[in-house]
Amino acid sequence: MNNIEDSGTVNGGEENWENSPNGVLSQPEFTSATALSTAANYIMNAAEPFTHTYRTYIRLRENGKLALKFWHSNAVDSTWDLGADAVASEPGGEWSIEAAYVADGGAAPDGSIVPGSQVPVTFSGELSRRVKPDEMFWSDEALLELPEDHMLAFTWTLKTAGAGKSFPFNVEGMLASGYDVSGILAAQESAAGFSESDKLQVLPSFLGYKKQVAKRLVFLGDSITQGVRTAKDQYTHWAARIAEGLGTQFGVWNIGSGWGRAYDVATDGPWLHKAQQGDELLIVLGVNDLDIGQRSADELLLDLAHIISRIKEAQPEAAVILSTVPPFNFEGERETHWRKVNECIRTSPPAGVDRVFDIAALLSVAAPADHRIKPEYMSDEFDPHPNGAAGKAVAAAFLAWYGESATGRP
Repeated sequence: MNNIEDSGTVNGGEENWENSPNGVLSQPEFTSATALSTAANYIMNAAEPFTHTYRTYIRLRENGKLALKFWHSNAVDSTWDLGADAVASEPGGEWSIEAAYVADGGAAPDGSIVPGSQVPVTFSGELSRRVKPDEMFWSDEALLELPEDHMLAFTWTLKTAGAGKSFPFNVEGMLASGYDVSGILAAQESAAGFSESDKLQVLPSFLGYKKQVAKRLVFLGDSITQGVRTAKDQYTHWAARIAEGLGTQFGVWNIGSGWGRAYDVATDGPWLHKAQQGDELLIVLGVNDLDIGQRSADELLLDLAHIISRIKEAQPEAAVILSTVPPFNFEGERETHWRKVNECIRTSPPAGVDRVFDIAALLSVAAPADHRIKPEYMSDEFDPHPNGAAGKAVAAAFLAWYGESATGRP
């Protein structure tokens, strides 16, 4: 753990995102403890300074005696909507961690924690920490024993330094139960005063535990990878199901981010830095580029090629799996670009791609309407986000394709 003065920054610091000693790989003995994505696609923006406590319940990949450690980047990963509120690589503001704890959250996330189970999270031995714009930093190690089938409760109190923009967070529909309350209540064991959070997932960027793994996989994508619209606390999206199927000898870090686009990653900011941390990377991007981003097929392919080249520059031995763009019921020109991109990915993918996973073929109806997702895989009759049934189908197909022994060989 480094002090504030020598922490990496995106702009204006001695370190950069790609090579900072404060990056995730600076603590290689820690791997992602959950298949829940904690990518940031929004930034808190308040008219007045405030102090608030956030408690989130997280299903870990393993329970028992755990050595936990947390890493955070104070910057937005991906653009929200059209970018009026938050854009990719936008630095967070100045704020502070007033207190942070991990605890046994019990089997049911009700806002309380098991009495006597809280363990303080410290930063260079201190209970609080001031955070600067763009900063990356690690916590100290925290030891916790978590019974089987119980969730981790992560609670912290954050204080903004002033009005305006402060800390990044994820504003999508909650995939993990969370509660929040005004004031410094991180140490409180009961749920008194806490309200259930809505579109307000406030967590560190990386929730790690000490674990030797055979391979580290990173899943980079948008809301489809994040798992948006699947059931809260159930981990039925395909990234979570793949993690479960691979087993804990494989590290899996899900950095899917709602509204995310390939051109967000191509800004060479924090989201790309996260993508560069694996031994193997699965990329499932393009829906939002073609949709709200109104990118052409050629523009999207150029952005994907840039991302892959930057991955290979940072980690020459890393394997890159590029997925086809999932069907999203596009029509007209967007359908034309969608078809062109997927044809290129299938037949002549960008340089540096080691293998292609055809997620579109799994989710699409039969040709010629294969630009449409199967109705039984839609979140509802109007929403083409894949549901839990789609997650099950994609995970089963991926695990079979990836290799029966999960070696990464066809």
